[in-house]
This record gives sequence, structure tokens and C-alpha cells, in this order.
Amino acid sequence: MSASRIEQWNQRYRTGEQVFETPSPLVAEFAGALAPGLALDLASGPGRNALYLAGRGWRVTAVDGSAIAIDILLERAHARKLLIDARMLDLEADTLELASDTYDLVLSCYFLQRRLIHGMKAALRPGGLLIMIVHLADADQPHGTPARAYPGELRSFFDGWSILHYREGEPGESCHRHGVAEVVAQKPANA
Repeated sequence: MSASRIEQWNQRYRTGEQVFETPSPLVAEFAGALAPGLALDLASGPGRNALYLAGRGWRVTAVDGSAIAIDILLERAHARKLLIDARMLDLEADTLELASDTYDLVLSCYFLQRRLIHGMKAALRPGGLLIMIVHLADADQPHGTPARAYPGELRSFFDGWSILHYREGEPGESCHRHGVAEVVAQKPANA
């Protein structure tokens, strides 16, 4: 993320904007039924999904480019007596090193960085779940934008995987104004 974009997010978080208490409904629906394991939450923001998972016994690594978001996440985790490995990293500019076959669950909610998808998939253990929610490009942008997917694009990244959920349309949360694409994909056992 450019320094100016990170500062825009820092300002939003400072004012309490985008600081939610409840997890994404898609994360709660699919991760809530799983046995706790090791999870990675990319572009975690102030950690609503990371906190939800940690509260259910998951060992969570949360990564975000905003120092304010990471500070809020750590304060909230401390207040709840939860341990979360929170890391500040600009996911648009810096290199993210992920070990293969490490995580049982990888999240990327409301963030699209296409170059990270291969690494996110590789970081999952066979049978693990990847949950992604991205904003869709407007109709006059049929090939998407750097931050928004075109219709059908998100699904195309998961050929050969079990698609447990896929939806494109209006966001499932009132805090988002643009259409979304959602996928919950399970890594094949032989991958």
C-alpha cells in the first residue's frame, strides 16, 4: 500500500471507522464450525476476524499495513486475554513469505492483492480452507482494477479446489457499499 493509502486507513481507524466488534458473517459461518487450528488473517485491520478466531481457540497470525490497526488489535486482544501474533506489513508493497502447508485457515476479507493468492493457497495444509471476500469492479471496468475483481475472477483462482461457497452480488454487511465476490475454497487433500 502506498504511504498515503496506509495513512488514510490509519486515519479511519483513529476515528473508529472500520473498527468492528463482530466477525465477517462468512467467517463466522464457515470457521465457526471448524476445530481450532492455525489461522492466517491477511489485511486483518483492527482484527475482528482474528479476535473471533482466537476467542475460539485458534492460534492466529494477523497481518496488516496499518500501525494503528495493529495497535488496536493488540489492545483488544490484551483486554480479552487472547494471544494473537500481529504483524505490520504493507501487503501491497512488501514481500510476504509464507511457509507451505502451514495453516488450517487463511482469510483475506475485503482485500485483493492478486500476487498473494498463490502464496495463500500454498500456505494452506491439504484440506484447509481459504476464505476471501473482495469488492467487485464497476460495470464499466470489465477487466477489474488493481483492488477490485471482475465477475467470475475470484472463482477462477481455485480450479481443482472444492468450492464450498461462492457468491457475487450485494455485500452481506451494511458497512460496505460496493458489490462483492465471496469464496470459501478447500485445498485438495492431494495438493
